[in-house]
This record gives sequence, C-alpha cells and structure tokens, in this order.
Amino acid sequence: MRIVIVGAGAVGSYIAERLSQEGQDIVLIEIDPQRAEEIKDRLDALVITGNGASASILAEAEVGRAQLLIAVSASDGANILACHTANNMGVERTVARVQDPGLREGLDGLDVGFVIDPVESAAKEIAALVSESGVSELIEFGDGELTLVGGTATNLSPIVDIPLKDMRGRFQQFGWLAIAVVRNGATVVAHGDTTIKEGDHLLLMAGSENVNRAKDMIGIRGHDTRRVLIIGSTRVAHLTAELLAEAGMNIVIIDPDDDRCRILAERHRSALVIHGDPTDPDVLSELNINHEDAVVALTGVDTMNLIGSLVAKALGASTAISRVNRLSYVGLLAGIGLDTTVSTRLAAANSILRFVRRGTVYSVTTFSDTDAEVIELEAHPESEAVGRTLLELPLPTGAVVGGIVRGNRSFVPSGTTGIEAYDHLIIFSLPRAMAAVESLFSP
Repeated sequence: MRIVIVGAGAVGSYIAERLSQEGQDIVLIEIDPQRAEEIKDRLDALVITGNGASASILAEAEVGRAQLLIAVSASDGANILACHTANNMGVERTVARVQDPGLREGLDGLDVGFVIDPVESAAKEIAALVSESGVSELIEFGDGELTLVGGTATNLSPIVDIPLKDMRGRFQQFGWLAIAVVRNGATVVAHGDTTIKEGDHLLLMAGSENVNRAKDMIGIRGHDTRRVLIIGSTRVAHLTAELLAEAGMNIVIIDPDDDRCRILAERHRSALVIHGDPTDPDVLSELNINHEDAVVALTGVDTMNLIGSLVAKALGASTAISRVNRLSYVGLLAGIGLDTTVSTRLAAANSILRFVRRGTVYSVTTFSDTDAEVIELEAHPESEAVGRTLLELPLPTGAVVGGIVRGNRSFVPSGTTGIEAYDHLIIFSLPRAMAAVESLFSP
C-alpha cells in the first residue's frame, strides 16, 4: 500500500517507521528541513521537504496514486487542508489529527475522511487504568462486553508455574483465555504447554463482568483509588484531570513552572495545584501518599515522568502510570515498579492502523513492550474461515482468536467454536502472522 504521511513529528515518524518495517510504500512530508534530513538517515522511505498542505508538494509525493494519506503535523489547519487537497487529487482515504474540538465540529463539507485525536484517546485510556488499579491494559471489545486485561503476573496468581493445559478444569466458573505472554522482551502466543512465570506481562481475555476475576488470575490485588497525583501540565494532563474529576476522584496536580501552575489552578478549580519539583521526595512526602493514591506522570520529559512516578510509588502510591515518548525505554523498565506506561504515539497508531490492514477492520490495538497487535475484524462470508471451527482453521503460528462478537452476543470461544459469516473476530497476532490472518478472513 502506498501511504503518504504529512508531518514527521513524534507521531508521524513513529507511524512511518512502523509501516515501512512492514514493507509498506511510505512517503513522508516534513516542512522542517533539519528534521527531514534527520528522518532520511534512519527511515526506509521517500522523505520530501515542504508543506504537506501544498498541492505542488502533494503532487511531488504522487498522492493520487496513494491508498491513504495520514496528516499528523502540529497544525490542525494544515492537516485538514492536506486531506482536503489530497482528496481532490485522487487519494483513496484520508486521516487527519485534529486536536481542537471546535475545528472537529466544523468539518462538514471538507473532504476529511477520518479524524483522530491521540491525546484524547490516551487520556481516556489513563482514566480507565486508574479506575482498575494494577492493570497495564484494559481494552474493551464488542460494545464493552469483552475486555482484554493485562498485567504483571505475581506470586498471588493461581496459574503461575503451572502449564495452561492443566488449568482447564480448575477455573471453569467464568470464560477466560490466556492470550499472550511477554517475557524478557520476547512475545509468546499462549498455548497449552505455556507456563506463566512470576514477572511475566500476561494478557487475558474475559467477559467485562469478570475483569476482577481476570485480575485475580494475573495476581493483581487492586485498591480503591481516592486521590490521583498528576504530574505535568501538558494537554493530556489537562484532559486526564478533567476525566478523573468527573469520576469523583480528588485531584492533585504538580508542576515545576509557576506560570503553568496559575493556568492549572484557573482551569481545574476543584484540584489542589502544587508548584514544585515532582521528582523531589520532599515535595511529594508532604502529601502523605498512601495506598489509596495513584500517580500519573504526564509531562513531555521521560526522565521527569519516570523518576516522579517511582518516587511516589516508593512513598506508598498503589498505582504508578508514566507517559513515555521513547518507546525503547519500555523494555528496560520492566520490573522496576511502574504499573504501566502510556504513549500518544501508540494511541495514534491504534487509530490509524485499521486503515492499513486488509479486510473489514474495526479496531487495532498496539502495545508498548511488543510489536504484536490485537485486531478486531469481520469474517467475510466468502472467506475460507467461515464454516470451520477454530481447531480446523489454518491459523498461522503467532496468532490466536481471543474473542468473538456475534450479533448482540460476545464471548470467549473454545476450539470447537465455529466461525459464522460477519462474526467479529478479536485476534492477537505477531507481525509475521498478520498477513496470513488478514487473508484467512478476507474474500
């Protein structure tokens, strides 16, 4: 697929790198000459220096031959105009990052196929993770009836050190399925001979009414969170504070800049705003942090986020969530005390990748510590999968069906479950298996 990406910032460069590694034909447009030169040195793609909203630059990128244009520059207006211009030049589909709610409401009549706001998506993800303390992932499918629950397996887990095939008769009181394990940076799709080890990053699928049971299986002992310490004054920090305040939680916001603190205090009237260094134990110790507290570090500086989170955790916070910009950090941070990390880059990828995948795809979820994906796609009536049971499917190694949405019903399947036309399949797949998965459920 030929894909034109406008903007080589944190989101654009990450998406370009990920898609180029998959063998997609990528053209990246960046207005900053220095940034464009930096990208050329490390990306297997055509990089064009210029304004991505310009018809002449888009013509140079041969956007008329592209199946998809992704506009993720720092300017909402430029992203909208790039999509509008590219659409008139013959591109098949367009996606624009638009962060201003007012602009999103005024797009009628403009040729923008799909609008994303990864910061808003990240804020919603963070709010959900805070509400379920201790989990690293909480991803809903099937109108919220199925949930993928992720977390670090502890010595409290009843399935640690026992092969999964020996678990089948022990925990039949609810439908659950071990999907995958990430251990020492390597991802393994779970099967009968898989043995979960303490410290593994474990992904389980279960009905949403059984999230607490799934947490018990992982060995997570959650705490009721009453107060959330938010570090930073970025847009994602503002949005997260609003969502958590609406959920009835007490909010404390800490930032080292006096002017930003004044803005925070004006915008978040019910929050306690503290001007101070969030990495300083003396500043945090004055808050009497305990197990009813969660810390969410959302500055634009990784080191400040990581240190602030770990200090708060050491002082007694039950949950520590840190924003990371360098995803290479994530594998190095396993086991040091963080419950999970969040990234606006991954949030953007989750919104965009479904336009790249083959077939009718409803959602794609990526992870910070593995390049695997969970994809929700529809079984086409003429695909080779329809009419077969899961055991009969030639599902490639590296993929597993974790859930099925059939009409108004959502469930965790077994090997004898048959595939019907228009089923929504929730599939965990390693990169090497994705093409075969897409082919299996497409006409």
